[in-house]
Amino acid sequence: MTEASPVLEAEPAAAATLFGDRVDVARSFTNELARRGEELGLIGPLELPRLWTRHILNSAVLAPLLEARGRVADVGSGAGLPGLVLAIARPDVHLTLIEPMERRVDWLTSEAERLGLDNVTVVRARAEDVADDIVVDQVTARAVSALSKLIPLTVPLVRSGGQLILMKGARVDEEIEKARKVILRKRLADVEVLELGVGVVEETTRVFRATVD
Repeated sequence: MTEASPVLEAEPAAAATLFGDRVDVARSFTNELARRGEELGLIGPLELPRLWTRHILNSAVLAPLLEARGRVADVGSGAGLPGLVLAIARPDVHLTLIEPMERRVDWLTSEAERLGLDNVTVVRARAEDVADDIVVDQVTARAVSALSKLIPLTVPLVRSGGQLILMKGARVDEEIEKARKVILRKRLADVEVLELGVGVVEETTRVFRATVD
């Protein structure tokens, strides 16, 4: 007996709350990611039943943390999580998506064009290779690496007084403890862990936020 293929999760009511009048764009992106994501190696074969909850909305809850009309770099953008999602939710913010893999860069570029996201620039590079060329107000990253490695990669991209907004899992406090020396060496201030989406989405999002001196 052949197993049925995973079915795309029904759009949660929270999508309209988080995206507002941009929900149609978010829906188009989600449907295309569901259609092509596994084929392009962007998402795993079991992600469709939780694509909205675990990936799209999980990224969208960051949108209110972005500075109005700010410049944001998303490191290791991959499928566009959270970079393209944030660009959809916050058309006033310019997102620079930094991704080293050509196949993913092609996806990010084509989706930004297809969705009409004129607030997106895609850069094929590793973060450490563009630190002299890119200066932004805030940096985001999702599922890239532990804080001890991620902080040194992201700090050089941020202006003095800007912020790191790094998506993390349930063990973020352990990561912070292991990264104490790096946090001190990079002179990060106002270090905090935020839990986003409480009362709005089923799966809340934890974020490491800190100010760059």
